Amino acid sequence: MNELQSLSSAKIEPIYSGHRQFMIRPVHEGEDLLNWVKEHQEWIQQHLTTTGGFLFRDFQVPSLAYFESVSQAITPQLEEYKERSTPRSEVQGRIYTSTEYPEDQFIPLHNENSYTHAWPRKIWFHCVQNSLTGGETPIADSREIYNRISPAIRQKFEEKKVMYVRNVGGNIDLPWQTVFQTDDRDEVDAYCLRSGIEAEWLDNDRLRTRSIRSAIAKHPVTGEMLWFNQAHLFHVSSLQPEIRDYMVSAIGEAYLPRNAYYGDGSPIEESVLDEIRGIYDEVSLVFPWQQGDILMLDNMLNAHGRNPYTGKRKVVVAMAEPWNQYGI
Repeated sequence: MNELQSLSSAKIEPIYSGHRQFMIRPVHEGEDLLNWVKEHQEWIQQHLTTTGGFLFRDFQVPSLAYFESVSQAITPQLEEYKERSTPRSEVQGRIYTSTEYPEDQFIPLHNENSYTHAWPRKIWFHCVQNSLTGGETPIADSREIYNRISPAIRQKFEEKKVMYVRNVGGNIDLPWQTVFQTDDRDEVDAYCLRSGIEAEWLDNDRLRTRSIRSAIAKHPVTGEMLWFNQAHLFHVSSLQPEIRDYMVSAIGEAYLPRNAYYGDGSPIEESVLDEIRGIYDEVSLVFPWQQGDILMLDNMLNAHGRNPYTGKRKVVVAMAEPWNQYGI
């Protein structure tokens, strides 16, 4: 703690007591964040594996280009959003809007792209405009989640893994062209083949995919075990009951936009998913956005979500440092 507080040009303290993630604020008004980050990039990288994330607050962030420069000072090569599962828009270069779901919807906590064979090690958020009410981006430590889940559940997921099933296109979910960023079916087939995805083309320009991924990851730097999957988010039980019942009745479970099973195809018990969701809630940290905030997370060490909100809200996202533990 004393070491974290010793940088004279910035105040460094926990966002909230009892949580690992830290907030960094300037000591002097007008302190340039980009210069500070460049000067302390080694320190940031060193402590990120302990804290899991930093919230930069009360610095001036005059533009998206400035935010991009700050993120690139630590992660020079920003990544494209691949194998998309939610609607986003590119706002500048490889800066994207946060998930464009209706404002009354809660987005469950998750590690970005943990349903894929490769994911960003780091993720950046920037609050361009904070909402009138709500709209927070809750975060939760993946180490704590792993430790709190009962050993029996962890073992079952570790042995069986998770199967993610998606049905895209056909005016139900994102078009497959958006998901894979191409209009060429052959390119999609080639991507799926090299990424360990089973692809099945259906009528009406629809595509069904199945992929089996690990439920648990080992952090490549710290060696810590992490709860790292989106079973609770993809599973049909994440939908509001009335929406779930309508969709299953109207199109059938096999054609839902997304669902999750154990890796052998057997159903995941809803009681298990309820326990997992409860643990996310227990360990989550919720702080109100302030305009100009920049949040940097180790995407493996921290999950994130979104609370419902009212009023205009604009939070943009950048991702970097792809990691692939599958060797695909």
